[in-house]
Amino acid sequence: MPAVTVDDLLTLPRVNEPGPGAAERTVKSVTTAPKGFEGEGFPVRRAFAGVDAADLDPFIHMDQMGEVEYGAGEPKGTPWHPHRGFETVTYMIDGVMQHQDSHGGGGVIRDGATQWMTAGSGILHIETPPEWLVKAGGLFHGIQLWVNLPAADKWTAPNYQGLEGEDVTLLTSPDGGALIRLIAGDLGGHAGPGSTRTPITLAHITLAPGARVRIPWPERFNGLAYALSGAGTVGAEVRPLEGGQLAVTGPGDTLTLTGAQSPDSRTDSFDVLVLGGQKIGEPIAWSGPFVMNTRAELLQAFQDYEAGKLGVIPHGALGIT
Repeated sequence: MPAVTVDDLLTLPRVNEPGPGAAERTVKSVTTAPKGFEGEGFPVRRAFAGVDAADLDPFIHMDQMGEVEYGAGEPKGTPWHPHRGFETVTYMIDGVMQHQDSHGGGGVIRDGATQWMTAGSGILHIETPPEWLVKAGGLFHGIQLWVNLPAADKWTAPNYQGLEGEDVTLLTSPDGGALIRLIAGDLGGHAGPGSTRTPITLAHITLAPGARVRIPWPERFNGLAYALSGAGTVGAEVRPLEGGQLAVTGPGDTLTLTGAQSPDSRTDSFDVLVLGGQKIGEPIAWSGPFVMNTRAELLQAFQDYEAGKLGVIPHGALGIT
């Protein structure tokens, strides 16, 4: 890891450090993601488990999928299932996954690519490994993030964006010690390719041993840092952070990350997913695959799904035999 990289970071545009008057974000909490299983049985870490929903807003849920090296016949995905009321973001760091939905979206997500699906008023979709990968086995590692939609957008038409690895905006720190993959949002005037209905910033950062990066962060956004692998520190008080842990930061316009001199036995770098967004501040009614504002809307979503109103599985679809 990671799949998207460059040989010489010094050839990349720099994200300039905030000035001396910048307000450094401090760490409110650090939690360790418990392990579990999703879909047909692939391993995940529940990144947001135990975190106050008010600190996560506008995010609802995030799983780190893998990192696992599958043997032949072992790769698994999810069967056809519905969503309404939010957006799903699937970022494949390493490995391959196929996606298809009832609104015509779909494709292969591989090696640094991102799938952005707006469920909106309702959609059915499937994410599954290709047949050749099931037969051969291989590496599987990615992230699925759920981004809430405000009430005014929950009934928007479904949409699909497929971002290839080469679409990601690649940046570095002033000294070239960090590779920043900006997937969506803005960092210091640099824009990521993802188009989002809810204002957010999403970046995957790799820090060399001992490297430090101070990134400008929108003051109106929350600030979350999830360690994918390795070890380092986060925040003005250099709070330790290691693989599988989430840091929630407080107010400020600067977020600081530092890579440990010796991250761990598996890697010589510190990989962190950094994300934040503008708080929606609305009631949340969430059950299973639906995220709405009221219990009545939630019950209606289940009824609409049972009545076939959220979409139809296409003829000859993935996973249908």
